[in-house]
Amino acid sequence: MRKFMVVLDDSRECLNAMRFAAMRAAHTGGGVTVLSVISPDEFNHWIGVGEIMRQEARERIEVHYEVFAKWMRDKQNVEPELVIREGEVVPEIMAQVQEDPEIGVLVLGASTDGKGPGPLVTQLTRQAGNLPIPVTIVPGDMSKERLEAIT
Repeated sequence: MRKFMVVLDDSRECLNAMRFAAMRAAHTGGGVTVLSVISPDEFNHWIGVGEIMRQEARERIEVHYEVFAKWMRDKQNVEPELVIREGEVVPEIMAQVQEDPEIGVLVLGASTDGKGPGPLVTQLTRQAGNLPIPVTIVPGDMSKERLEAIT
C-alpha cells in the first residue's frame, strides 16, 4: 500500500498538509503516516528531568495526533499511523522515508506569513534531489473546499 507521509508539528500549515494527505489516501486506497520529531535540544537537562520531559513531549504529540486521526477515521475512512522519532527534523524525515518503503509521497504545508514557505519546506526543497519520493507542498491558506476539489 502506498502511504502519504505528513509531518505533525505546531505550525498552522500542518492542518492543510494533514487534510491533503488524508483525502489523497482516501481517494487512492492509500495510507497515512504521521511523523512527529522531538528535537534532542529539548532534553539537555539532568537525566531524570530529561526523561520526564521526553515523556511529556510524547504525550503532547499523541494528543495532537489523535485530533487529526479521529478526523481521518471519521471523515475519510483512513486509519493513520503515528511515528515519533527523536533528532533533527530533516534527517529524521529522510530516515523514515528510507526505512519505510511503502511511503510514496511526502506532504508538507507551506506557510502563508510572507516570510517564505517555512523552514521545513525550505530545507527539504534544497534536498529534494536526494529524496527517493516526490514532495507535495500544500498552500497553508488553501480552503477545505479547494483541497477537496483537487484531491
